[in-house]
Amino acid sequence: MTRRELAAARITDPALRAAYARCRQLNARHGRTYFLATRLLPVERRTAVHALYGFARWADDIVDDLDRRLTPAERDRLLLELEGDLARGLRTGGGEEPVVRAVADTAERYAIDPALFCDFLVSMRSDLSVTDYPTYAELRTYMHGSAAVIGLQMLPVLGTVVPREEAAPHAAALGVAFQLTNFLRDVGEDLDRGRVYLPADLLAAHGVDRPLLEWSRRTGRRDRRIRAALVAAEALTRGVYREAEPGIAMLDPRVRPCIRAATTLYGGILDAIADQEYDVLHRRAVVSRTRRAATAAAGVARVLGARWRARAQEFTPHGRAEAPEPHSPHSPNSPVERTSQ
Repeated sequence: MTRRELAAARITDPALRAAYARCRQLNARHGRTYFLATRLLPVERRTAVHALYGFARWADDIVDDLDRRLTPAERDRLLLELEGDLARGLRTGGGEEPVVRAVADTAERYAIDPALFCDFLVSMRSDLSVTDYPTYAELRTYMHGSAAVIGLQMLPVLGTVVPREEAAPHAAALGVAFQLTNFLRDVGEDLDRGRVYLPADLLAAHGVDRPLLEWSRRTGRRDRRIRAALVAAEALTRGVYREAEPGIAMLDPRVRPCIRAATTLYGGILDAIADQEYDVLHRRAVVSRTRRAATAAAGVARVLGARWRARAQEFTPHGRAEAPEPHSPHSPNSPVERTSQ
């Protein structure tokens, strides 16, 4: 499958192929939901998504240092080195780290704004020192760099049937919705890292603060105030999904099944949280394999339907090929040529 994706994307340099393969491994190992949804994309676009995910994951792992072997100063140094490597890679197309080589190549192929990567790294660096957010507005500022920019980076890869700037707010909202879902699912794990991402004003509205969350995490006991706050966080998150929803119809029809599947799977995490009575401080909510399989099957059906409609529209009733759709992710001069699946 890796060779097929690389061949479809016209990636022939051996070192670059290895870099993209490394990103795909990271996506497959750590991003189960994203990886499953990516399999529904046109084959020539999957490598770019793997590169974007791989780079984001690499930076996130530096910040989180799950083995806790590095001091904050050491993590800051590694993040600065990654930032410098990326800046050089975006200029030259190279990079010391494989994830940087792949993402720099993707940025060039799809003309992704370099400022989006800078904003992402700013938010990653804040995780080294910021441990909570007093208001939702301050959390949204952080999530611009940590989540919204991911949706904006993806947009040139996915392609749109409207001007890109029209779809951009919805793409950004979807990135934020996904991250809010993660924050709600991972409240307990984030506490163990010394962080609370749920905004303090939302928690305080229900009589919750960090000490109460820590008490519940430590003792395994529940509290109705915590449940009420988590219900409010879920409602907030579902509202952001509604902001994102109109953007799916603005995408290239061939990529809509992928984004629809990712949205359904992440929405399923919220359903799982509700089903387990918002007990996220004591156990991790997961989408069942049955539901994941059903979502994947529905996505495949949509992909096949989109292919059939695209082929049916290749010719007009008079037998002449129609003009290509506007706002395609590949311009006539793009380094990546459009290929068939």
